[in-house]
Amino acid sequence: MAIDGKWEITINSPMGAQKATLDLKADGAALSGTQTAMQGTQPLANGKIDGNNLSWSASITSPMPMTLEFNGAVDGDKLSGSVKAGAFGSFPFSGGRTA
Repeated sequence: MAIDGKWEITINSPMGAQKATLDLKADGAALSGTQTAMQGTQPLANGKIDGNNLSWSASITSPMPMTLEFNGAVDGDKLSGSVKAGAFGSFPFSGGRTA
């Protein structure tokens, strides 16, 4: 499954739709890259690949410090899943490949 490249996702949070850009790189079962959103750019942490499934985390500082935990699946040029935002629960995200 080709995961490498740039992706744009929208997280449907209680604060409204939050857009983020992912720059992903696969290395076997490891996933690395960066996530850029309104809060700035953060490196991905704990990135894993299992077939079409991906997981990673990203630390944010705004609107408050927390670690976002992403779990998703790639289907061709589409990426969707959920993000756990600490005590705030989980929210769906979806998007697609841009490059």
